[in-house]
Amino acid sequence: MLDMRRLRLLREVQLRGTLADVAEALAYSPSSVSQQLAQLEREAGVKLLQKSGRRVQLTPQGELLATRAAELLDSMERAEAELATSLDAVTGTVRLAVFQSAAHAVIPEALSLLREEHPQLRVEIVEREPEAGLFDLAARDFDLVLAEQYPGHTRPHLADLDREFLATDVLRLALPPASDVASLADAAALPFVMEPEGTVARLWATQLCRATGFEPDVRFETADLIAHIRLIESGNAVGMLPDLVWSGRDPVLRLVDLPGTPSRTVFTSARRVSADRPAVTAVRAALARATGFLVQPA
Repeated sequence: MLDMRRLRLLREVQLRGTLADVAEALAYSPSSVSQQLAQLEREAGVKLLQKSGRRVQLTPQGELLATRAAELLDSMERAEAELATSLDAVTGTVRLAVFQSAAHAVIPEALSLLREEHPQLRVEIVEREPEAGLFDLAARDFDLVLAEQYPGHTRPHLADLDREFLATDVLRLALPPASDVASLADAAALPFVMEPEGTVARLWATQLCRATGFEPDVRFETADLIAHIRLIESGNAVGMLPDLVWSGRDPVLRLVDLPGTPSRTVFTSARRVSADRPAVTAVRAALARATGFLVQPA
């Protein structure tokens, strides 16, 4: 009989492409992964892997077995979810990936709600950029992802993941409290703080400035939105911030509407086979309550 743990390793190779990436994702050594896959080949009686440069490729038989392994993993996860649903208390562990601003603004309130209502539930949280979080969710590294989507940009829709919208998060021009700037165009000559190059947030903000008629003078680059707030509050920069960073509290900065009143979408995603697991639905409900101060979707 084929070993389920080794079948999962084969599925991971199908998803990630290198033994090193599989080893890192599952906290194994590359040599251990290689040995386990070699044992799986002996059990299956066929060649499953072949080298392709620095990567490995699945043979046609490897592809077939990896696809069937994914189906078996789904069946096991579905059975675990059904078993959990039969219990009276919400228990177990939910591994949650969140984007940076949500980690500051939403997670503390959601955890407080869960601690009060479901004390036997354990929630483990890791900060992840949404696109990486969605991939890791599909690979079973997480049970749930809290993600965002900027206007004009889309996140991948993976067939085995669902998507549940929480709210729309309005994006505004953030200015020092004493600033008299009235619009984004009026801020053209000022220094900006933005998220790092290559992020969707940076691309969106830069494109908005260009559409307004100027190239932003980005003097400060950081993914930490708390640092954005401090730089703007001290008068050293201006920037664009989502309402989420205020977490329902009064802003410490002067906020001005941006052209077109843009907003990003906040949503959660789970694997369809375990989306009905009581622990996952409980965490989703807490996140929905914690984001209740944002504009809700129509």
